[in-house]
Amino acid sequence: MRAVLDVVMLALQLYVWLLIASAILSWLIAFNVVNTRNSFIAAIWDFLYRVTEPALRPIRNMLPNLGGIDISPVILLLIIFFIQQIIVRYIYPNVF
Repeated sequence: MRAVLDVVMLALQLYVWLLIASAILSWLIAFNVVNTRNSFIAAIWDFLYRVTEPALRPIRNMLPNLGGIDISPVILLLIIFFIQQIIVRYIYPNVF
């Protein structure tokens, strides 16, 4: 059971880094720092979009329109941190 929880924690931490990378790359694309016509950048953007969008879309649908500001990654990060804390504080100490 402990190994399963370690894998879940590792997967959550990896997803946090993917969310951060996706947010940073979206800013870089929005401010024309990187060019999406570059095939390498386009492949990275496509991968990050396909990985993060299924989790972000339901959050975006529930949030009100805030102008051009997208806070759905922040909310998803808070949800992930909450899940990690539940695992660490309540489930993980009881596993023998």
